[in-house]
Amino acid sequence: MNIQRHDTKPRMSRAVIHNNTIYLCGQVPGPEHRFCTITDQAESMLARVDALLEEVGSDREHLLSATVYLKSMDDFKTFNDIWDTWVPQGHAPARACVQAAMASPELLCEITVVAAVK
Repeated sequence: MNIQRHDTKPRMSRAVIHNNTIYLCGQVPGPEHRFCTITDQAESMLARVDALLEEVGSDREHLLSATVYLKSMDDFKTFNDIWDTWVPQGHAPARACVQAAMASPELLCEITVVAAVK
C-alpha cells in the first residue's frame, strides 16, 4: 500500500495521497486575511486550496468532494457567490456546508477537500 504524505507534522499532514486520491487538511484564509470580511477570507482560503492542489498534482477540475465550514450561516449566500465563480463549470464536487465553531475566533470559514490526481 503506497501512501504519500506531504508536509507532515506531529498532528497532521497538509495533504495525503492514496490510490490517486488527494486528501487536503483543512484550509483557512491566510494570516493577512484573518480579520477581514467573509469575501476576503473565502477568496484567500480558496487560493490556498488552489496552491496546495497544484503542489500535489491536481486542480479544481479534479475535485471530488468538499466540506465547507462557516462560522455563521449568515455568510452562506456570500460564500456561495464566491464558490460558484471559483468552481469550473461542469466540475462541481459533492459538497456539504455546515455552521461550525472555528479554531480561532477571527476565522469565518474553513474547507476540507478531496480531489483526484490529474
